[in-house]
Amino acid sequence: MSLLNVRDVSYSYDGIVNVLMDVSFSVEEGTVVGLVGPNGSGKSTLIRNIFDLVHLQSGTIRVGGHAHDRAEAKQLAMYLSSNDYLPEFLTAREYMSMMGRLFGVEVDHDEAVGLFRKFSMEGRYDHLVEDFSHGMRKKTQLVSALVMRRPLTVIDETLNGIDLEALHFAEKEFRRIRDEGRAILLCTHDFAVLERLADRIVFLDLGQLVCDEPTADLIAAHGSVAAMVFDHLESFQR
Repeated sequence: MSLLNVRDVSYSYDGIVNVLMDVSFSVEEGTVVGLVGPNGSGKSTLIRNIFDLVHLQSGTIRVGGHAHDRAEAKQLAMYLSSNDYLPEFLTAREYMSMMGRLFGVEVDHDEAVGLFRKFSMEGRYDHLVEDFSHGMRKKTQLVSALVMRRPLTVIDETLNGIDLEALHFAEKEFRRIRDEGRAILLCTHDFAVLERLADRIVFLDLGQLVCDEPTADLIAAHGSVAAMVFDHLESFQR
């Protein structure tokens, strides 16, 4: 079953600058899909459309079979943004409780405390977010996704800024999420992570879908995901 269906989505700013042009792809249950593309390729605009943060101009987006702007769809998907903006006046425990209320999830705070320990933040669960470093805020975002465990999680460069040990643990947890039949759309410039994790790669450039193929096939054809991306970029005058 498709948890995310994007069909013929186009988007422009002021009706002049075309950011997305007829983009279509899907994310199936039990998969990790990598979303790649250079800056300005339309990735962030696409994600904003998926989560109804900008008005959908054309095409359709469905989450779990529901139109993306319906409450049912918004309960099924969680967005981890590229920035580390979290409510600084809350402790991590209060932040998790707030997220639980938003998604209708009874938060297992013992689980969250355990995840904080595994992310090398032992003893910080009841500390204010304002006292957290950039990396700690990113890891708090990741913990929230692991605790909420939505059917679809969209991660937009959230892995940037965390240490190698935390990255290794996050990858293990992402595989566990996939094995549970949930799905992840992972937007990152870390192609090595995608080669280890992603079942498929969706590649955007200049607002258009360049390819949507199994990761193993891309590696077999190009040697690596990075080589595929850079071969394409070098074939056009940037």
